[in-house]
Amino acid sequence: MASIENPRPLSLFTAPLTSAQAAKLKGMLEEENFQFEPRPYTLYFAQKDKLSLAVYEKGPKIVVQGKGTEEFVKFRLEPEILGEARLGYEEVHSPEMFQPHFGIDESGKGDFFGPLVIAGVYVDRGIARRFMEGGVQDSKRIGSDQRIRTLAALIKQTQGAVSSVVEISPAKYNDLFEKIGNLNRLLAWGHARVIENLLDLRSDCPRALSDQFANPKLIQAALMKKGRSIQLQQRTKAEADLAVAAASILARERFIDWLERTGRKFKVVIPRGASAQVKKIARELVQAHSPGILNELTKAHFKTTAEVRGLDSE
Repeated sequence: MASIENPRPLSLFTAPLTSAQAAKLKGMLEEENFQFEPRPYTLYFAQKDKLSLAVYEKGPKIVVQGKGTEEFVKFRLEPEILGEARLGYEEVHSPEMFQPHFGIDESGKGDFFGPLVIAGVYVDRGIARRFMEGGVQDSKRIGSDQRIRTLAALIKQTQGAVSSVVEISPAKYNDLFEKIGNLNRLLAWGHARVIENLLDLRSDCPRALSDQFANPKLIQAALMKKGRSIQLQQRTKAEADLAVAAASILARERFIDWLERTGRKFKVVIPRGASAQVKKIARELVQAHSPGILNELTKAHFKTTAEVRGLDSE
């Protein structure tokens, strides 16, 4: 007789809240002597023993983490605050997330330094369950690079979860952008390449899902003959889908690896985004090397390029 493994208890749960639900939950936590402390972007953050709850301003939404997550959600949050059972009913609420499909996402699109990385991951019911149990979520909600790498390892080690990562280096990105002249078309080209790569590994996959960034016909037009029969879907907040979330993690891992590797090469910590610190480091690199370094390390069409070269006022 085959052995039956006990599933690991859930240690992460997220859900949208109304403002009234957020206020009611805060009162309940105060009554139960949870300790509150300020955290960025939250309405409040509360902790007791090894269980923490963050209620974020955007949404609002709740993130429950730590030991006792499953019990708290099932016996307190769902019956007393949410008014419905969601935990364990994911396949009822989002059945399409557990059906075979590719999830596609990118990293680096808004960063001056670094490549544009597009990744894709295949999931089915078993893979989606494994990702859920392992805490896979949208990379933008993960603040630690170490956590990104831990989850990326889990994704790569999950049986059947084939993946593809396309890294477009800054030099290649700048060349393609000059030829294509439009970021959405460049993104569509990258998405199409990832889908084609995944179809080499799972030719039977019926559907590919990505975040809404342009007319889906752009991706359709960029697909080769092999990929034109797949159903393409785009929607806002697609990162709530486990396949898209997994893709976002693999893309982010490749992006931060590039930043660290390139930073070691040039003996500088390369920052993310397009902040004043980014411009400062870019100017230092130009002074130490030449203006040509920008084409090698950055996305040249950003307004930041002109600012770094002193051709535009900040």
